[in-house]
Amino acid sequence: MGELKNEWIELLGTVTVSKVWNGRANLEEIEAGGPTGQLEGLTLRLYNPESGQWYLHWSNSKDGVLGQPMVGEFKNGRGEFYDQERFNGRVILVRQVYSDITSNSYHFEQSFSVDGGETWEANWMATLTREPETKRLAEIRTEKNRQRDFDFNFGRWKTRVSRLQHPLTASTTWVEYEGTSVVRPVWNGRASLLELEVDGPAGTVQGVGLRLYNPQSRQWSLNWANSSDGRMNQPMIGEFKRGRGEFFSREPFKGRVIFVRNSFLDIGKDSSRFEQAFSDDGGKSWETNWVMTFTSMKAESVKAGGE
Repeated sequence: MGELKNEWIELLGTVTVSKVWNGRANLEEIEAGGPTGQLEGLTLRLYNPESGQWYLHWSNSKDGVLGQPMVGEFKNGRGEFYDQERFNGRVILVRQVYSDITSNSYHFEQSFSVDGGETWEANWMATLTREPETKRLAEIRTEKNRQRDFDFNFGRWKTRVSRLQHPLTASTTWVEYEGTSVVRPVWNGRASLLELEVDGPAGTVQGVGLRLYNPQSRQWSLNWANSSDGRMNQPMIGEFKRGRGEFFSREPFKGRVIFVRNSFLDIGKDSSRFEQAFSDDGGKSWETNWVMTFTSMKAESVKAGGE
């Protein structure tokens, strides 16, 4: 048998956690460094009120891809979350545990199991101690590059949504919603988080969109979750060209596989427009089913004062 390795690498850094959906979810940003280099990542933690479980979605800034979620819950002051993943060609179990939780500290531990959970090997441990609130460690960079494509969307926006009630059925019935959107920077502006809450005759839509940039492919992934189930949809992948962003995915819809397109257009200083469209003929034709307009609160106030 080969010699077992028990070598650990130490990292030191900061973790910042901010509220999502008024505290019913949260975003954890991690930045740490050590002998092997810099680690920068985030975890979007979403709650499913139906199952009473949390979904923990991790992404590393090196690829901007949101991984499949760890799923679990807290019991007796301890949180345990599990997933099944592929590692070095094998399928293993992964466990993450939050323990020793106090008002100012907690312990985190990740472990792998190759025997169906009978034994676990810890491979990542972190001790977190709360620090006083301080200003952000680094201001958002101002230089223009591909990682700043979504800068136009930062801020608080009055939001109007039109939704086609029954897509791909030749329906012409639309429902309307109004509310607000808040978009804030992540990773010092190299990613962003959208929180949407709109109301209308058909009810309330509340969701979160995490936009992550992949510096290797120079593309964005748009990850969306609705507050009703806290689950991340399949990411939309794409990029901005000539002032317009287009993002695509291939998804199941009512027993069929279709193409989905998200577009950002009409981008201005105080407004922008978002459209979603479906195609069931391989992209030959598209039916728009969701239109969302963003107008800055400041612009709305000026307009109202001038009327």
